[in-house]
Amino acid sequence: MTAPSEFFQDSFAEHTKIIDDSRLRLEKGFARLAKCSTEVFRGGGKLLFFGNGGSAADAQHLATEFVVRFRRNRKALPAIALTTDTSALTAIGNDFGFDHLFERQVEALCTSKDLLIGISTSGNSENVARGLIAAKSLGARTAALLGGDGGRIKELVDHPLIIPSKVTARVQEVHILLGHILCDYVEEQLFGVQEKN
Repeated sequence: MTAPSEFFQDSFAEHTKIIDDSRLRLEKGFARLAKCSTEVFRGGGKLLFFGNGGSAADAQHLATEFVVRFRRNRKALPAIALTTDTSALTAIGNDFGFDHLFERQVEALCTSKDLLIGISTSGNSENVARGLIAAKSLGARTAALLGGDGGRIKELVDHPLIIPSKVTARVQEVHILLGHILCDYVEEQLFGVQEKN
């Protein structure tokens, strides 16, 4: 059995390594996504986030950061998590099947001005893939926060950001970090520099 302090240190070391690996690999991809996100808001579009399980919670978290605030008290930015409407989710699941949860909502809510960000730690979530395919068919821009080798979803989107780990918890930790950096950048671009504490 591992002592708590050793377990703690090992977990931080694993987290730090994946953060460092991600920083080295994702800078250019993140820059493209950040520019795209800013353009979408300036063009009157919105961000739509979606994923399953912990990634559903991350979708809600990140959409809220844009709607409410991150560092700055500023105008609300339009962002929606497609994981929150229990009536829509259960009706779609019941009538069409779980694989269509996001696809159907994308058909209803997405326009060509929008950016859709699917979140899948494996890169293979069928309902996320279908949602992104539906978005592309409507002319929207697409991105995905992924893990491992990116799965099939990496080939479906304009902006794949793949965390170099197969450990779900570590992937999710970096997804939230990327989402926070994205929101911070967009706020700065749209509302000006704020002194950081």
